[in-house]
Amino acid sequence: MSARRVGVWIVGAFGGVATTVALGLSAMKRGLAPSTGLVSALPLFDGLDLVDPGELVLGGHELRLTSLEESAEEFRQGSGVFDRSWLDVCRDDLAQATARVRPAPHLGIGATIAKLATWEPAHQPKTPRAAIDLIAADLREFVARESIDHLIVLNLASTEPPFAVEAAHQTWDRLKRELGKPDETLLPSSSLYAIAALEGGHTHINFTPSLGSSFPAAYELAESTKAIHAGKDGKTGETLLKTVLAPMFAHRNLDVMSWVGHNIFGNRDGVVLDDPANKASKVGSKDKVVTSILGYKPSTLVSIEYIPDMGDWKTAWDHIHFRGFLGAKMKMQFIWEGCDSLLAAPLAIDLVRLADWEKRRGTIGPLKHLASFFKSPEGVEEHDFFEQFRLLVDHVDQAKKTNVR
Repeated sequence: MSARRVGVWIVGAFGGVATTVALGLSAMKRGLAPSTGLVSALPLFDGLDLVDPGELVLGGHELRLTSLEESAEEFRQGSGVFDRSWLDVCRDDLAQATARVRPAPHLGIGATIAKLATWEPAHQPKTPRAAIDLIAADLREFVARESIDHLIVLNLASTEPPFAVEAAHQTWDRLKRELGKPDETLLPSSSLYAIAALEGGHTHINFTPSLGSSFPAAYELAESTKAIHAGKDGKTGETLLKTVLAPMFAHRNLDVMSWVGHNIFGNRDGVVLDDPANKASKVGSKDKVVTSILGYKPSTLVSIEYIPDMGDWKTAWDHIHFRGFLGAKMKMQFIWEGCDSLLAAPLAIDLVRLADWEKRRGTIGPLKHLASFFKSPEGVEEHDFFEQFRLLVDHVDQAKKTNVR
């Protein structure tokens, strides 16, 4: 690939997923780790001019005054992940990325997330417009200092409460007029970052269940600035299994009567999701996929519980009660255990690589063909994982046929 500088500005830059992204990129660059877990390393993408993971330049915003080095060590000790020797070898890369992180504005983060904040910016914005301008100024400074050719704003922050899109969010002209008013309820923090990115013509990727760019005015803004965006809510664990298994029941004409999923995990995301308001966003995103795939609504229940001692590990237990031939009632159960950040980080890297490829192709607007990466994909109602992945395969195959590399 030609010498280009691709910058990744991470919202939640010292969080678990961001730390795993930073360490993973450094470890792969240094030949310490294989590309296992990267979808973009599959043979499907052979021949495409994707940015090398080791060439990505990281920066970001964070609410907590810490560092990537400290976060990585905390994860190593608390969750038993990361080879200690990797932290030593990759320390300089982590330190360089840490130096590019700036304190995040607090407007729109909500009371629960605000409790985690220990890093105050020099000036706290009083209006959405001021917050967007502060974010945009940090983005411009990063682009200029690091000679960035393409900037991708990647939201890996904690989950916000559900947000109701209203009349003010339907058109960019109307929303723009409201931004200068001192209204902390106009937009959540995730959407302030989305607007800052899209106004600058940068790429925005929302890996969280938070609103981000998922409203009409943001879509309109992206079209006007020729920006691209993708989201939302990375599909990494229990919901991934649901979107794989539910099609089986549908295609075998088995009647699912109930599907119950119980999730337990630790880490700071668990702290935030222990608040019922923030939890509602994640539960809603996880719960709707089964009904969408089956075409009818069985009795469903999704629970998420914070268990501090689990650290970054999460366990999901699902119970599926279904009816088969001659009315026989049967059941299926599965247990999914995984390390949350190590499941999410490779997908975040994939999305960055594929979004950069789309930017160079001149794509504008939502990246619908990336639906298989998300629980609530932008502009796509299909939740069957295999159908979603077919969108990606067809998209790449078409690009290869037209000799787009």
